[in-house]
This record gives sequence, structure tokens and C-alpha cells, in this order.
Amino acid sequence: MDTSANTSTGGTKYPWFAVGDINGFFGLMIDNVTVLAFLAFILKNIFGFPGDIIYTKMFPGTAFGVLFGDIIYTIMARRLALRTNNPNVTAMPLGLDTPSTIGTAFIVLGPCFIGLKQTGMSEMDAAMMTWYVGMATLVLTGIFKLAFSFVGGWVQKIVPQAGLLGSLAGIGLALIGFMPLLKIFGMPVVGMISLGLILYNLVAKIRLPRNFPGVLLAIGLGTLVYYVMGFLNLPGGATGLPSPEFHFGLPIPTLDFLKGIQNAMTYLPVAFPFALLTVVGGINVTESARVAGDNFNTRDILLTEAVATLIAGVCGGVAQSTPYIGQPAYKAMGSRAGYTLLTGLFIGLGGILGYIGFIVELIPEAVLAPILMFVALDIMCQAFEASPVRHAPAVAFAYFPTVARLLSIQYAAAAAAPDKIAKLFETTKGLPDVVVTVALGNGFILTAMLWGGFLAALIDRKLKESSVYLLICAGLTFFGIIHSVMPDGNMYLPWLLQPEACRQIPYQFAVAYLVLAGMMFLLSFTAGSREPLPETGHGSVPGHAHG
Repeated sequence: MDTSANTSTGGTKYPWFAVGDINGFFGLMIDNVTVLAFLAFILKNIFGFPGDIIYTKMFPGTAFGVLFGDIIYTIMARRLALRTNNPNVTAMPLGLDTPSTIGTAFIVLGPCFIGLKQTGMSEMDAAMMTWYVGMATLVLTGIFKLAFSFVGGWVQKIVPQAGLLGSLAGIGLALIGFMPLLKIFGMPVVGMISLGLILYNLVAKIRLPRNFPGVLLAIGLGTLVYYVMGFLNLPGGATGLPSPEFHFGLPIPTLDFLKGIQNAMTYLPVAFPFALLTVVGGINVTESARVAGDNFNTRDILLTEAVATLIAGVCGGVAQSTPYIGQPAYKAMGSRAGYTLLTGLFIGLGGILGYIGFIVELIPEAVLAPILMFVALDIMCQAFEASPVRHAPAVAFAYFPTVARLLSIQYAAAAAAPDKIAKLFETTKGLPDVVVTVALGNGFILTAMLWGGFLAALIDRKLKESSVYLLICAGLTFFGIIHSVMPDGNMYLPWLLQPEACRQIPYQFAVAYLVLAGMMFLLSFTAGSREPLPETGHGSVPGHAHG
């Protein structure tokens, strides 16, 4: 299969499609469909979100961002091939970012929907407002990525990997990994079949016969068993196939995201760290492609993913795009530029015409849950492997704010009762556990990044730098950007907080950070702080962007 196009540069032929593009297409396409399935699975099955809003409002714009980004990456590959007289250029793969999509569903969209319903909104009104908030969050994320695409390299140099990746690893442990485990054991036969195949192929890295893709087999076999069990009237199976409905929706640009801007501001401490991670990941994967022989312009790669994210948000999308790790692997398959074009068209049209929604409904939740668990394991392990060994405590330290967030979900109802909270302050020595847990959980991603960065700098004997992290924590906690005492995580002016007893949190937390910052600064002048680092090994530092 070779529909080559002659070029005018040195007679080089660069194919529109090569045989290797078929394998590349299936790999990249399945990745994107799986991420969309994760989004729908979490919202529908964990939070009870209406599927119609997901498929007709969220999917079209989200998929359109992938279409735009993959087309631009296809064009960039062709231009590089023509400019360098190289017929073997492989396009950079682009798709939906797995961790941030899952994180957005768990941390932004789901809680927003539940919170709006608790205020008395109808389910449909709450779902529509949640969509507006998701759009607004993605638009603000796109703007953030647009700005940081020019300084991503600088950020990557100053923020330790322990802070960047440790915050994400905490999400893997407490949210991405634990929640799906409940779904696996909710349908244990189907769930364990899929989990076993995922662990066998992707975790243990044992090849299946004929090198069959593990994810595809786990989804296919698990889904087949699910429907066969239903046909045999066995528990844990489906009694029939979903109706073959295509959920049509156009990704029309709209200003509806402005309706959700105010609520979206609450989630910026969550959304922006995810955006920062994709910027840093984009730098890493571009370097990986350069080593493989394709020297793409890093800024062009980052700007494309930022614009694709921004376009998706304006058109109704709720999940950001990113260049995927593995461009050298696609190159080894023989893929060129056709696979990104085919993937963009399949995902983009699938979101518009609705056939992706049907595919997602066809797959049972217990089959998708093991893949989420693999993502969680991969994120957690990668945080340790990509950081210096001596920073392992910093990575682990960054887990704790996410654990607090998981617990605060349980405490949210109690923390929302001002009269009860005021009494707790009167009867408890120190600050009440409920209020502290909620505060530690709010802004947890940014908190985790700062805690990880602080401890990594401390381990490296950079005590003045560690004190700077603590000063930043003090400033952010005073206004509720992190450690917000409000159950919904809103920012505030601390002297206006009600009940008045809650004002103790921002003042005491901020003072505590300031005291610790001062202590670290003073300790930086001691002889012990100037001693050389102990000899330790380092983890590998692979180019990585989660896909």
C-alpha cells in the first residue's frame, strides 16, 4: 500500500500512507478510544452523570481537538520530510492525555455534578452546568499551555521530577487505582479475566501468542464473556446488547464556557498542574523523536497541543490533548504520517457521528477498570523510576495530599455544616481532624507538587531553595488556593471566612509554613547542610508524556 506523492525537493518521495501506518493507526486509535471510554465510564458509573450529555456535548468537541492536532502533526511531518529530503519521517502521535482526562473526571466534573445537585438543581441542569464548567476549565488550561509552551524548558529545569510526577502518582494510588478496583470485584469473573490479561501482558511484559495486543484482547475477551454470561442468565453478565444508537453532535464553537468560568476558577489549582505536566511531557517526547532521527521544533509541538486543547474547549470538549510517548516505536512499525491523519479522522468523525459513544457503551465497566489500574501502576512506578533514587522519599511524600483528598470526599458533608464545624473548634484541642483533612485535600495536586519539590530540594542540600517552596505554600494557603477550608475548595479572603473559627486554618497554616521556611533558611548556614550528597544511584529518566 503506497500512494506516494512526488516532492519537488531532491526528488524525494514521501508517502501519504505506508503499510506501517495501518499498525500505527490501530495503536493510536485504540489509545484514544480507551481514554474516551474512561471519561464516560467514570462519569456515568461512578457519578451517575447523564450519558446523553457526555456523548452529544462533551465527546464531539473533545474528539475535534484530536482531529485538529493530528492533522497539524501530519502536516509538520510532511514539511520536515520535504525540508530534510528524508522519506522516513514519522509524525508525532497526538491524543487525549490519560492522567488529566481521568483526573478531570474524578476531581472536576464528577464532584462538580454532585455538588450542583446537592444545591437543588435538577439532574439535567446540573449536568449542563457541569459541561460549561468542564469547557471553561479546558479553555483556561489551553491558555495556560499556550503561555507555558514558551517557557516549558525553564519550568522543567527548576521543578524537580519528584514534584511533577509525585503529585500525579498520588492520584494514581488514591483515585485512578482504588476506585476501579471496586468495579473489578463488582463483576469479579469478567473483571479478573481482563485484569489477568493486563497484568500478564503489560505489567509482567510477557508476549501473547503472535504478539497479540494485550489491551485489545483484554477488552475483546472480557466483553465477550460479559455478554455470554448474560445470555446464559449467569450473574455478572448483560442480558442484551446496547441499542445501536449513534449520538450525533457537532463541535460548534460557542461562548457557553463563559457560563462556567466562575465555578471553573475553583478547579484551577487542579487543572493547571495537569497542563504543566503535558507541557513538560511534550518537551520530553520531542527530544525522544529527535534522538530517533526526526528533529521536530519543540515549540511548534507544544503550541499545537495547546491550540488543540483550546479549540476543543471552545467547541465543547472537556479533555486536553498531548503528544504521546512512543514516536520511536511508531517509527519502528514503519509508520509515517498516514497513521496520525487516519486517527484524527476516525476519532474526530466518531465524536461527531456518535459511533465512538456506541463503542464505549458496548464495553462493560469491569473490562475497562483493569486498564485504569494499569495506568495507575504505570504512573506510580514511573514517578520513582524517572526521579533520582535519593528523591524517592520526596515522591512518596507527594502522595499524602491525594490521600487527604480521598478522605475529604467522605468528610465533605460534615464539613459543609457550619454550626457543627464551629462546635468542633470549641471542643477539640488544636484544629479538628475533619476540617484539617478537607483543607489538606483541597488543591491537592498543587500541594503535592510543592511538597515534593520542597523535600527534593532539601534532600539535595538546597535549603534556601526548599525554603522558597515553603514560602510559596504559605502565600497560597493564606488565600485558599491550596488548603482551602471551604468544602468546595473555593479561594477567599481569610478575614471574611465564616464561621469565624475557620479563619484559624489559613492563619495557622500560613504561619506554620513561614516558620518552617525561616528554619530551613537558617539551617542553610550550618556546616551539616554543606556536606556532600551521599552516593546513590539514579532512576532512568525516559522522555515521557502520558497517553
